[in-house]
Order: sequence, then structure tokens, then C-alpha cells
Amino acid sequence: MKSILVPVEDHDRMEAILSTAVLFSRMFGSHITGFALSPATTPFLAADVVGASILYEPLTEQTEQSAAAARSLFERTMTERKIAWDWRDGVAPGDHMVGYLGRVFDITIVGRPEQRVSGPRLLTMDAALFDSGRPVLIAPPTVPASIGSNVVIAWNRSTETARCVALALPVLEAARNITVLTVEGSGVPGPDGQELVDYLGARGISARAIIVDPGKRTAGETILAEAAALECDLLVKGAFTQSRLRQIIFGGATRYILENTEIPVFMAH
Repeated sequence: MKSILVPVEDHDRMEAILSTAVLFSRMFGSHITGFALSPATTPFLAADVVGASILYEPLTEQTEQSAAAARSLFERTMTERKIAWDWRDGVAPGDHMVGYLGRVFDITIVGRPEQRVSGPRLLTMDAALFDSGRPVLIAPPTVPASIGSNVVIAWNRSTETARCVALALPVLEAARNITVLTVEGSGVPGPDGQELVDYLGARGISARAIIVDPGKRTAGETILAEAAALECDLLVKGAFTQSRLRQIIFGGATRYILENTEIPVFMAH
């Protein structure tokens, strides 16, 4: 995990995202690359006799000012924290650029998506998760005290989670405590938690397996509740074992965690 990509915007969650990136980079002596991220278009409402319609306008001078503010915050944070960094200029607008650029970095760090105008967008996370081919670290809204020392793997036996664990091996090798958490009645056919523990043990990584009865809770609620009870400072989870569309319509563990996590989440699809 020597190279980290961080899309940077001018909003009030950015300091928490950058601080999370700094904490993660110190685990591996990583180099952080930042770039100014902006949506491809700016929405606004226009009203007529029929009703309000969403229209779009080209990027404006205000967007350029926001990009300058984002760069200033990034440079100041990296310099003050004494982190190796560089800044990439000339990146085209659009969340899709996160996925394009992320293909040549070990990991991309983004904020927890929020349902508000100014804040991390779901489109940004989607681009990093589905288009980069690399893992994503989702930073919580507040700065964590630590990251990666006490790890919970949300094991549902799926292909997505198996891939996520493989990509997280450098993180797991550095962790002090690892718990493989299986939610009873949730997941797909495949190796159980103890088999994952045995796999990790063969690589010299110590872990333990637990199975939790969710009761009346959903899988996502159970995972976050157990992670909090274990004082976990990093959750490792495969993303969207169910289809993306199904989770949007019916909900799912990934969607719940993305909307509610207060700890960093290491994800891959």
C-alpha cells in the first residue's frame, strides 16, 4: 500500500478524509497523490408554469475557486503532517475520473457518501469501487483515533469478500487483532469463517472466527454493532454481493454500512 489516491473537494468532510488518509499512509510509509475533483455538471432548479425542472449549466469560475481551495487544504495538510505527496493538475471534471486514475494506485480513499449537496457523493465512491479495479478505503465523517490495529472482516463467504481479503493482506499483516465475523443466516455458500482463519494462519496472520446471531437486526446493522462492541478501527468487507440495483431497491448490508459507518471501511468489489 505504497501509493494512495485521494480525490479532493472543498467541503466540510474533507479534513476528516485527509486525516484518515494520513493515518493510513503512516502504516506503510505511503505516498499520497491528490487531485481536484468536481462533478461534470452543476445542477440548478428552474421553475415554469408546469413546475420545477432540474437543468444543468457548465462549470463556472466558482468551481475553479473550489478546486483552488481544495488544493490549498491538501497541500497544507500533507505538509503539516510531513507526508510524502504530490498534486495532479489538469484532471477533467467528472466522478468517473476517480475510477480512471485509481487503476495505477494501491488504494483510493473517499468519504462516506452523504445525501446532501455539499459532501462526499455516492457517484465518487461508485467510480472508485467499480471502475478502478483496486480497493477503496471509506473514511468516516469524523477522524478515527487509529486505523488498522483492530480489524474485523465481515465474512459472508462470497467472491467479492474473498477478493477484498486478498487485497487487504498488507493491512491484515500489520494488524494486532483480527476477528472474522460471520452473521448467522447471511451470505452465500462457501468456506466458513474458520477456514478463512486457517488460510490467514498459513500466511502467518493470526485471527479468530466468531458467528453472531443477528436476532431482529439486519446483517448490516449486526456487522456495525459487533464492530463497535469489538472496538474495531477498520472493517474489511466485500461490496455488493447482491446486485447494486437490488440493494438500491431492497437494501442490503453494503448499502447500510455505506450510509451509517462511523469507522473506516476497506472495500472491494
